[in-house]
Amino acid sequence: MVLRKLSLGEFDEIDYNLIAIHTSLEDYRLAYFLNQRLGINLSKSANEIQISVKEGETNFSRFSYTVKETNIRWNLIQNNSEVMYPHNGEKLNLFFNVPMQMATKVFLLPEFKKVDYFLKIENNDEISSTTETLILINSIESISTVYIVDAKKIKSKNNLIF
Repeated sequence: MVLRKLSLGEFDEIDYNLIAIHTSLEDYRLAYFLNQRLGINLSKSANEIQISVKEGETNFSRFSYTVKETNIRWNLIQNNSEVMYPHNGEKLNLFFNVPMQMATKVFLLPEFKKVDYFLKIENNDEISSTTETLILINSIESISTVYIVDAKKIKSKNNLIF
């Protein structure tokens, strides 16, 4: 009998490109402009990305599209969201009977707090097409900056598994 040993390093391979997008556009508007420029069909996904933090749970909006012929998957993901939680401190407001709520900003990838959205492209091995994609995205008027994120610098990679 032959025994085979699997190394966890084999599963740690990164098979996606991650593009950071800085913009003031709303998620649906950005998806619309990306669809126009890139010739894709991003649509709102019912499966939002859910993250739990000590204050509570939050959801990050996600738009997705899969090219059936090549199995390339495109995901536009919001990087920041808010968690609302009840404030248990003293009631220092004018309305004593109204429960106070606090909000905390939560990031999908906390090491990239200034990034508004990420475009995750899976199963795309061509670097030239990624560079071409950057140029097309950067030509959208309301986008400030676009760049490829080095996957080795991402500390919270588990948040990108969905």
